[in-house]
Amino acid sequence: MVLFGLLFVNLNRVQFFNADEYRTSPYNGRVQIEEYQRERGLILVGPDARPVTGNEETDGPLRYRRTYPEGPLWAHVVGYKPVNGAPTGIEAFENDFLAGTSDKLFWDRLLDPFTGRNTPGGNVVTTLSRSAQEVAFAQLRDNRSGSGKGAVVALDPRTGAVQAMVSLPTFDPNGLTSHDSNEVQALYEELDADPDRPLLNRAVAETFFPGSVFKVIVSAAALQRGYTPDTLIPAGPTYNPPQTSHVIGNAAPSICPQAEVTLAVALRDSCNTGFAQLGVTLGAEALTSTAADFGFGDGDLVVGRLGGDGLPVVGRSDGRGIPVAASQTGDLVRDDGEDDPATVALSSIGQASVRITPLQGAMIAATVANGGVQMRPYLVQRLLDADLVPVYSASPQQLRRPVSAEVAGALRDMMVGVVTGGTGTNAAIPGVQVGGKTGTAEVGGDRPDHGWFIGFAIVDGVPVSAVAVLLENAGPGGSAEAARIAGQVLRAVVAERGGR
Repeated sequence: MVLFGLLFVNLNRVQFFNADEYRTSPYNGRVQIEEYQRERGLILVGPDARPVTGNEETDGPLRYRRTYPEGPLWAHVVGYKPVNGAPTGIEAFENDFLAGTSDKLFWDRLLDPFTGRNTPGGNVVTTLSRSAQEVAFAQLRDNRSGSGKGAVVALDPRTGAVQAMVSLPTFDPNGLTSHDSNEVQALYEELDADPDRPLLNRAVAETFFPGSVFKVIVSAAALQRGYTPDTLIPAGPTYNPPQTSHVIGNAAPSICPQAEVTLAVALRDSCNTGFAQLGVTLGAEALTSTAADFGFGDGDLVVGRLGGDGLPVVGRSDGRGIPVAASQTGDLVRDDGEDDPATVALSSIGQASVRITPLQGAMIAATVANGGVQMRPYLVQRLLDADLVPVYSASPQQLRRPVSAEVAGALRDMMVGVVTGGTGTNAAIPGVQVGGKTGTAEVGGDRPDHGWFIGFAIVDGVPVSAVAVLLENAGPGGSAEAARIAGQVLRAVVAERGGR
């Protein structure tokens, strides 16, 4: 009787509690065949909502094969949907809607047996800009520094809408959607074993030393504590932090050799000695708390749909987005709880253990351009059913307010100075207010430095785009080239929106 009782309990568990899990399991062959009898919905990019995915009819038991007409261009952000295995990118977090199994498409499925129609899955309209993506991809691929790895992210500062997301090296996802499982497995293993990691979305899934880009955070910390752009800070050709023999210098002897410079000049010319001393003066807590206010340490951030059924996305467990690696400042204090001056000094110029994602870099620039308000980044603008009737539209959401409007205004003017007369002149666009910050990050050993640029474009007082460009191991001139690429991406967004 006990055994029969246990059997009865297990039967109910299978039939009711685990039914959905078994029904949707990729190991359920009937479900898989049923899924591939229905055309998968399309993923579209703006402003004209053109599809970047397709479906190819086959003669096999799986009727449709997913295709990607533009191959590597959208590979990391759109992702791919294999027959066996986990989907990635937008294909992953909107899988149920694209496949037609979402609750939002229930009535379509319910009516199909009566209408004789096999209704396709729903369509996803993204926030992505075709021109910005194409320019970012081409400029990153053909960069003049010879770097084969890097990333570009562009956002709308007012809404958080992702305008471009590119990662190099990339791959052609078409081979991974073949219905020949052996072919797919061989290709995946080849890509996975590649030391350059082409499957990795460097824009969101990896963190990197930011170099002088982090000086924007240090500047924000200073401005919040009573400094102004005209406040004089110690500078000089070299700086030896207390309790260490390490000497910090500037990129060139002509950079802030004088004993003092203003905060604005220090950012404009990227004065290492000035920011190292400023960081030590401000202290570890000021740096880490300001960085946290901008989103450092946020391990729950995803970029995808803003919410489901009216609820905001608050973490990775929701599944409605691409997970974002947490940017970090590292530990700036000793075991006794006191500041470690050498670590604080190096962290203040974006070295030591400071690491950020390119998305975080774009969010920093976007926050400054948007008056101190940081918006939640997202990729999905609308969901349309098979008849193109909207069933979801994004409503931009404020994520946090790292700094006041006054501090953001001062930072904005300082970053504009970087582009008009400092290290970021390559990003300038005639007739457009462009601000930014370059960064050169040492990575250790004999490897060349990373080149960075984060910045924004403002047209007629309205922020239209914020961008981050990373060129891995670009070496000398990498940050100048990153600034040039950023300028081209910003120019594409401005032009698409009817600007200059």
